[in-house]
Amino acid sequence: MTTVAAKAAKSGAKPATMAQALTRAMRDAMAEDPTVHVMGEDVGTLGGVFRITDGLAKEFGEDRCTDTPLAEAGILGAAVGMAMYGLRPVVEMQFDAFAYPAFEQLISHVAKMRNRTRGAMPLPITIRVPYGGGIGGVEHHCDSSEAYYVATPGLHVVTPATVDDAYGLLRASIASDDPVIFLEPKRLYWSKADWSPEAPTAVPGIGKALVRRTGRSATLITYGPSLPVCLEAAEAAREEGWDLEVVDLRSLVPFDEDTVVESVRRTGRAVVVHEANGFGGPGAEIAARVTERCFHHLEAPVLRVTGFDIPYPPPMLEKHHLPGVERILDTVARLQWEN
Repeated sequence: MTTVAAKAAKSGAKPATMAQALTRAMRDAMAEDPTVHVMGEDVGTLGGVFRITDGLAKEFGEDRCTDTPLAEAGILGAAVGMAMYGLRPVVEMQFDAFAYPAFEQLISHVAKMRNRTRGAMPLPITIRVPYGGGIGGVEHHCDSSEAYYVATPGLHVVTPATVDDAYGLLRASIASDDPVIFLEPKRLYWSKADWSPEAPTAVPGIGKALVRRTGRSATLITYGPSLPVCLEAAEAAREEGWDLEVVDLRSLVPFDEDTVVESVRRTGRAVVVHEANGFGGPGAEIAARVTERCFHHLEAPVLRVTGFDIPYPPPMLEKHHLPGVERILDTVARLQWEN
């Protein structure tokens, strides 16, 4: 038995999906804290469109896992009131683009309440948003809307890419006294890893990035659904003689600038990879910050590999729209290696 397998057997770990880890995170939070309430369209009897809330209504009752009308602004408005009266609502937005009708509540109230009360009133709302592509969906079902949230002061924005982070970051989000946008990569719901629900691995909290792969040639900066793609690209790059480092941001707000800067200053080159469109996307802000703090360490301009600046395409075209290994390697090849 290998060392890794021995550790897994000892801890009781076995293959689990990200979806199972998310469900367990909510279940454990509800069991430990009676103020935690789950709410959204079809989260009760159905268990959510992706079955992430499966079993919660049966275990905790419909008063704490509540089906709501098809009215996202009303759902979020109700959550604001619940949080103001001491509850910890966990809201599910069924699909990324379904959240847009709730933006007035989000921007005018959720994001501003703590500042409006000079910090006196916490607003512990977790808003779960399935996002991104890769499942053969269409527009309204596959948006990468993180730029809207990142550009709204007052919100924390996190996104897991691993089973461990799905559990750990969601527990941290529910425990936070600040509102958190919890972006769930739909295509990773069924990704698996050895994981024990009885002894989940402790992970860094909100605001901390992690180096998922060390390297010396260049840094791939990414998050959420693009992390597995970047790791695959980094392995493929070895055939070209490039040793790529991969940084998983995990948290877009707060942004762990120190970890990113330390990596880029070490490698001298950087590529930002995400599914959201490039113009005005998170990669633009990240590239600017890296340039400001690493200018004298850079061997080449900071480049980006993103979704195209178009509405989300039909399923047959999404493989061309989403950043893939080939596009990442083509971009790495542009990093002025001749110098």
